[in-house]
Amino acid sequence: MQPAERIARQIAFLVECDRLKDIVRRTLNAHSGRPENDAEHSWALCLFVMTLAEHSNTPIDVLRVMKMLLIHDIVEIDAGDTFAYDTKGQVDQHEREAAAATRIFGLLPEDQAAEFRALWDEFEDRRTSDARFAHAIDRCQAMLLNCLGKGVTWSRHNVRLDQIRARNAPIGEGSVALWTHMSHLLDEAVQSGYVTA
Repeated sequence: MQPAERIARQIAFLVECDRLKDIVRRTLNAHSGRPENDAEHSWALCLFVMTLAEHSNTPIDVLRVMKMLLIHDIVEIDAGDTFAYDTKGQVDQHEREAAAATRIFGLLPEDQAAEFRALWDEFEDRRTSDARFAHAIDRCQAMLLNCLGKGVTWSRHNVRLDQIRARNAPIGEGSVALWTHMSHLLDEAVQSGYVTA
């Protein structure tokens, strides 16, 4: 592949990824109270990794984890954001997202397409220390915003405490310390009446 073609494919991918800014999540930003978009979410996750990497249960490659978190939601450009507690939407979520991964990463030159797809698959499978910590951070960030937002998103969708605990328990697979801390925040949200027990 000629350099000009390679750059053109990389730019096409980046232009497509700009659409991530338009994918609105249900989680609200802590200070403004407006819904977070996927690009903001991805940025926040990378900042979380840089700040919290020392709390991983096992050693991780911080750059690899950040790469996973930067690309894991790109598939939502095609597949949309499936709400964490939407059991109907989760039935075919992986299939929709895998098809999106094939299309979007396929815009890249073959070597980068393969690398990005492998990172996305690794995140999805959660079999490595890097993927488990990336997954923990993904859940931790959303849970933190919900706690800071007085549980508004949970309340709007009638999400109960047992659902929140079940959804977020995998944080402990990546970081017991983070799960312990987030559990305390959740307990405080229950005591404040933000979460239905």
